[in-house]
Amino acid sequence: MSKPNILQIAKSVIAAATGVQSSKNREQDFQHGSLSSYVIGGVIFTISFIAVIVLIVSIVL
Repeated sequence: MSKPNILQIAKSVIAAATGVQSSKNREQDFQHGSLSSYVIGGVIFTISFIAVIVLIVSIVL
């Protein structure tokens, strides 16, 4: 398998964050992906998630 692209990294980060990442996909991530790309993806996901929650709360209030 080749190096994962941006879409595959995003899919893995979202699956891992929501707790539905399969062990097969997790093993592929560790074997073929680089740590830095998943850390950056995780940070971007976390910041985006917090921004969406803040936006929803500000709209409701």
